Amino acid sequence: MSTLRERFGRPLRLAVIGGGPGAWIGTMHRGAAEMDGHWKVVAGVFSSDAQRSRDAGAALGMDPARAYGDVPEMLARERERPDGVDAVAIMTPNDTHHPYAAAALDAGLDVVGDKPVAHDFAQACDLVQRTRKGGRLFAVAHGYSAYPMTRYARHLVREGVLGDVRLVQVEYIQSGLATRVEDGPPSRRFEWILDPQRSGLALVMGAIGCHAQHLACFVADASVARVSAEVGALMPGRAVVDHVSALLAFDNGARGTFTVTQAAAGAENDIRLRVFGAKGSLEWSHRQASYLQLSIQGEAPRAIGRGDAFLPPEILAAGRTPRGHPEGLREAFSNIYNEVAAERMALALGETPPQAPYPRITDGAHTMAFIEACIRSHKDGHWAQVAQLPA
Repeated sequence: MSTLRERFGRPLRLAVIGGGPGAWIGTMHRGAAEMDGHWKVVAGVFSSDAQRSRDAGAALGMDPARAYGDVPEMLARERERPDGVDAVAIMTPNDTHHPYAAAALDAGLDVVGDKPVAHDFAQACDLVQRTRKGGRLFAVAHGYSAYPMTRYARHLVREGVLGDVRLVQVEYIQSGLATRVEDGPPSRRFEWILDPQRSGLALVMGAIGCHAQHLACFVADASVARVSAEVGALMPGRAVVDHVSALLAFDNGARGTFTVTQAAAGAENDIRLRVFGAKGSLEWSHRQASYLQLSIQGEAPRAIGRGDAFLPPEILAAGRTPRGHPEGLREAFSNIYNEVAAERMALALGETPPQAPYPRITDGAHTMAFIEACIRSHKDGHWAQVAQLPA
């Protein structure tokens, strides 16, 4: 039987916005998209400076005619081409995510967007409506929920292996702002990151907190309904938010704790999740991403590894190498790209698209509602409701 990719007849054509040479996130997205042959990066805008963008395209070996000076030019020119792009991937400063995504959706393109999807909840809701109205696909690059073992953790919760979920604990600890970067030499990266008007409502939430919130909700198969949060900065005199701690109340009755910071000296990028149910618990850490710890009350704890033969087929398919060979964030990102491609190809062929758990624009909108609720809670000094998407 032919594969969906074979029936479609070609890889989907992808344009990237941002992520030029020297930006690790650009290398991550481009490599992930093309890893399994479902996408081909054919066009892009790699810098807000037109000449730098064209130079970057040349450095990446791109057709000079498709290395554009700005986003409006790219969208207009690609629409005119018989081989125009099918989708865009956005990896730019936070304040540009909404306008670029809105323009791409209005041009009839699917979107893979970096987080946060927008500057606030209202903008996120606007993207939800544009996505629905145009019949487009919008994936959010929450790679941590696309690891095989976080997918399996969600499977265990849904199958009732843990029993009713009672407690969810998530943390993402990082050291990127553990020093006074504000006092260092000028940097294009820190120029926008340290500007609250550009980085967003709460810097640490847009940078890493959104990943922690989404992973907790994804694995627990629940949404945060209320929060009681402290929002601020661990670094004295800092104008942007580098730390958030919160108590969580989920819509399924579970409770939770949430801690994220970019100001923890000596820390690496490490996201950790623990879920406790009536029958047992599970634990996952990004430092050992290929393993999941499962502990059932009264039984010896078990370490389940990516590639174990008893795993469901869809979990095994999310990995690529035999057990013991390391896989990481790029492979997880690739899983998201592959699932978007499969859905788009199926729809184009008039087939029923496969059910895929990749993060969607509605998840991104819930994250923005969560961030706003954390800020309200800190300001008002009490629990805050997390807004719901309009119908």
